[in-house]
Amino acid sequence: MFSNTPRGAKGIAIMYSLVETAKENGLSPYHYLRYLFEIMPNIDLSSKEEVERILPWSQDLPSICRVPSPNK
Repeated sequence: MFSNTPRGAKGIAIMYSLVETAKENGLSPYHYLRYLFEIMPNIDLSSKEEVERILPWSQDLPSICRVPSPNK
């Protein structure tokens, strides 16, 4: 609807999925995406272990990516 091309629509769908999955896992979408953009050029994306470390539900993500708990 808001994309001019199928590739643009696919790209937007991927970004929306990343943002919504980050929110569902208690992450700040801004900080999580920033972390991904900084780290992804330096990791081996063919390595399952390295990819699993950067997924939104990974416990290995830096604390800056997490939304602070309201109880703290």
